[in-house]
Amino acid sequence: MVKIGLLGVGHLGKIHLKCLQAIDSVIITGFYDPDDKVAKKVGQDHPLLKRFASVAEIIDQSDAIDIVTPTITHFELAAAAIQKGKHVFIEKPLTHTLAEAEKLVELAQAMAVKVQVGYVERFNPAFLSIQDIPLNPLFIEAHRLAMFNPRGTDVSVVLDLMVHDLDLILKIVQAPLKSVQASGVAVVSRSPDIANARLEFMNGAVANLTASRISMKQMRKLRLFQKDAYISLDLLDKQAQVIQLFGETEKDKLKDGNLLSLNTEEGKKYINIAQPKAAATNAIQMELSTFASAILKNQKTVVTIEEGYQTLQVAHQIIEKIEARAAIASSFL
Repeated sequence: MVKIGLLGVGHLGKIHLKCLQAIDSVIITGFYDPDDKVAKKVGQDHPLLKRFASVAEIIDQSDAIDIVTPTITHFELAAAAIQKGKHVFIEKPLTHTLAEAEKLVELAQAMAVKVQVGYVERFNPAFLSIQDIPLNPLFIEAHRLAMFNPRGTDVSVVLDLMVHDLDLILKIVQAPLKSVQASGVAVVSRSPDIANARLEFMNGAVANLTASRISMKQMRKLRLFQKDAYISLDLLDKQAQVIQLFGETEKDKLKDGNLLSLNTEEGKKYINIAQPKAAATNAIQMELSTFASAILKNQKTVVTIEEGYQTLQVAHQIIEKIEARAAIASSFL
């Protein structure tokens, strides 16, 4: 069993609490939240759950800490836990600044603790359903649109929303980044509310990402284009569609889907349209469960602190490009 203490019981923290309670391998030592009103309400709803008076106390009495607090507090809380040799689950993004992230990576490596970053889309049923398909996309298109919500506007839409798709893309492409172009606009908050980025990788792959938190509708789609295949992931509806092109000798290997024949210069080809089965899962519960499992089995976490740092590096490159473009635009006003 892993004794996990929860830091932060706001909107997402309450969801983490419910998910932790459902994991057999986890014992919740209790929670800490500096907001007395929020903490009292959670205490009333969960009278058997201990409310700790300080961060230091909950860290001392736990094997691991689940950090679900504002991004600006991530470094201080995670560093305090890691220095005590405690494992850490930390919600995305890893930290507020790159300097903080670098220090945290060094500290985690020195203390040899498990750290998992909360990129929950890794556990989305749509993404999990394509794990057996060889992925080598040459072009990726990502759209993540959300209706306006004041919660999360303390950071740019890049760190609030786009980072989810950055994490998936960096996991899929597995190649060094060659160049970054980006633009964005602050519409209702002080930081960009809508942003677009174009990433070029050393292997020739290109990714085009759009994120907005001022949309009139919700959308979370990732489209992958590669030789002889088109893969569409609807991360909101948790469904995937795979369209693949097969030759005459390969079509007999297909077990499901619909075959359409196509005459090409290379001979007859077959288009297979399939919808991989996406198991109904609670993504947040699954990510927390794999975190506990990594501790118990002494295995690498699914989303490592190094990967969280890499995603943050790219996100900050995008933010820098947006700021540079905005500075040029303002000089003409």
